Amino acid sequence: MAEPGIHFLDAHGPEGVRLYAIGDVHGRLDLLAAMHQRIEDEIERDLPADWRVIHLGDYVDRGPDSKGVIDFLIEARERDSRHVMLAGNHDVGFLDFLKKPDPEGLFIRFGGIQTALSYGVAISEGTSMWFGKAEAAVRKGHESLVEAVPQTHIDFLRSLRLSLTLGDFFFCHAGIRPGIALARQNPQDLMWIRDIFHNYQGLFPKIVVHGHTPVPEAEVMANRVNVDTLAWQSGMLTALVVDGPDKRILTITIKEPGTTKEA
Repeated sequence: MAEPGIHFLDAHGPEGVRLYAIGDVHGRLDLLAAMHQRIEDEIERDLPADWRVIHLGDYVDRGPDSKGVIDFLIEARERDSRHVMLAGNHDVGFLDFLKKPDPEGLFIRFGGIQTALSYGVAISEGTSMWFGKAEAAVRKGHESLVEAVPQTHIDFLRSLRLSLTLGDFFFCHAGIRPGIALARQNPQDLMWIRDIFHNYQGLFPKIVVHGHTPVPEAEVMANRVNVDTLAWQSGMLTALVVDGPDKRILTITIKEPGTTKEA
């Protein structure tokens, strides 16, 4: 028997626990730090009985400071375990590249060059070179990157969980496959799924809060909420805030260095 579905308007967070779910960061340490400061200010002001800050994955690639983002998240979790980090496909792709340098893989093709630079390693772009030369350049960059990435960062990436359920909300990076129980979702779907999930019109057992697919502004649907607002390029990092029955969207925007807008 299928679980009954729930509509976003009827969904509640766990009693006495305020939730913040932050979308894809992609190396934008400036936005992440500003978002955390805003959250800390709200918690200090409102004094909720308890709270969780849930990061929905994709901490690395594309933006300028993936290394700094991982350092920041490690410190935040060590300071308070109520900071929870989920795995995104780019985070797993980073681990995959460290294991095996694939010149045609996710890391090299979609922003890993910038991740490597944040660790002080330059990896040549392979697209303009014949394959053998590209493969050799990537292999050389891989060797340097393996030496440059601290073990603490590898341990952090390996520790990332795939999903989290709190109250009437299910948090993951990409989404879920309709018709499959939440507890039986395929890890690949949780990190990669798009169309079949986005196009589903029915209600899910929980409201699915996700990122992975960029949108111009937070997408609030009856059955899901997408908070990936392309932070690395748009300069806007977005979070869903849930406090009992109350839900709102929180955004931090940094278009130029030294300028921060909140909403």
